Amino acid sequence: MCTTWYKPCSTCTIGQGTSEFARTDARVSDPNPAQPKTFFMIAKDKICAVAAATDALGMWNQLARALRVTRTVELRLDWLSDADEMDRFLARLAKTRPRATLIATCRRRQAGGKFRGTIARQLVHLAAALRSGCAWYDLEVESSSRCPPELLEVLLGEGRRIASAHFFQRSPKNLRGIAADLDRGNPDAIKIAVKCDSLGRSIEVLRLAHGRKSTIAVPMGDVALPARVLALREGSALAYAPVEYATAPGQVTLQEMIGLYRADQLGRKSRVYGVIGNPIGHSLSPVLQNAGFQARRMEAVFLPFPVRDLRDFLRSVEPLGIAGFSVTLPHKQAILRHLDDCDAMAAAIGAVNTVVVRGGGTLYGCNTDYVGVLRALELRIPLRGSRTLIFGAGGAARAVAFALAQSGASVCVCARRAKQAQALARAVGGEVVERPRLQREFFDAIVNATPIGMHPAVGRSPLAARELNCRLVFDLIYRPRVTKLMQLAALRGIETVSGVEMFVAQGTGQWEIWTGERAPVAAMRRAVLRALTHEAKMVRR
Repeated sequence: MCTTWYKPCSTCTIGQGTSEFARTDARVSDPNPAQPKTFFMIAKDKICAVAAATDALGMWNQLARALRVTRTVELRLDWLSDADEMDRFLARLAKTRPRATLIATCRRRQAGGKFRGTIARQLVHLAAALRSGCAWYDLEVESSSRCPPELLEVLLGEGRRIASAHFFQRSPKNLRGIAADLDRGNPDAIKIAVKCDSLGRSIEVLRLAHGRKSTIAVPMGDVALPARVLALREGSALAYAPVEYATAPGQVTLQEMIGLYRADQLGRKSRVYGVIGNPIGHSLSPVLQNAGFQARRMEAVFLPFPVRDLRDFLRSVEPLGIAGFSVTLPHKQAILRHLDDCDAMAAAIGAVNTVVVRGGGTLYGCNTDYVGVLRALELRIPLRGSRTLIFGAGGAARAVAFALAQSGASVCVCARRAKQAQALARAVGGEVVERPRLQREFFDAIVNATPIGMHPAVGRSPLAARELNCRLVFDLIYRPRVTKLMQLAALRGIETVSGVEMFVAQGTGQWEIWTGERAPVAAMRRAVLRALTHEAKMVRR
């Protein structure tokens, strides 16, 4: 047995419980006790909601909310502020006994939890939870390795045990050895949660569950967020999602896990798409694209991939079965070096926002940003002969510049980096306008192609009010829907165009490239506007 990460314990056999939820699927269950655990299913609902609150009422309310969408819930008893709150909650649970698969957890601080008591008190609380209706309990290895098997049998023998190991700070090398060590105690299921610093590492964690219905694989950390959503697809027995408060890094909320990503419906044949960027948390691309998949009843999912290292992501394309992906800041230009081919417009622009994964894993790049620009502007101003200023010179700015130039507009570029501004202006036959000139110049339109003012820094504007000498301001930022820049323009009586127009147009174009079908534009637009409206209401609160 490995002794490098916890104190070893004697091999122990946990009693076989008789809860009505112990064996829930006749196809994979066998009443014969000799049946291997690999044919054991923890629960029918594999999305496990996590209820975590400091008081009994809050915990109960979270449990009630969870049961509306799943019948599997982990009760984080260690979050309750004291023993009295724990007793109050368990007393109410004992009276009600909801028909659900309940997992009791009272994790000690040494294992990343909040419980400050002794191991003996921890076991007493878990035993009370089992008497109150919990069929399962999760006991971390830091505690189980110090408990005599006979004590666990006496106190917790009527429950089913998840033997767990959590690595919040470091990522151990020998994951399979750790899994084997956990299994030696003969638990009903094992759980390994590992903080991952790369997408590749999160895939290694998921592989622990391949072919084992009694293994829960939990990759943790922001970079592992997509892997959390795909955990069930990769064979994990459960996927955890908090009802209200995150209990581990990189968690996806219960509402998102079921409503947005439909993680419980994903199978090996489900197509995977995503958006790569850094940061990526602001992106509403998952809302837009998943709305399209749901409207067309497609077996597909679109995920956000926080990507700092492009190579790490690209090495993960094949293992995760990624069929295509969107590209945003700061990778729109860097991705070109990794493509096998791209269309002529993307090559001319020098930036890609859409990649299709073709046969053999070859990558083909496109750019739909320029289509979004044209659809957003051409109905508002005559582009031919107009004089338009682009503020910024990155990948998004290049798409705007080429779209305007091809439409016959005179393109001006203003950017903090003088060399980039000169290169872009040269590429489209335009001119560079230095910032001090903005107060004296007039334009038909000003386009902000920088991320300044994007959520969460919503109070910033890339330009001052005195610099907005134009008929129309177009901000490529779509979150928030009305940016500080647009507010300044409106105060001066200038027409504004939200980045939502371009976002929806370029995104539906991507959807059609990936699927080969006509996009349900109305449904996709409604989903984005609904999300932005909800966000605005929450900000006002």
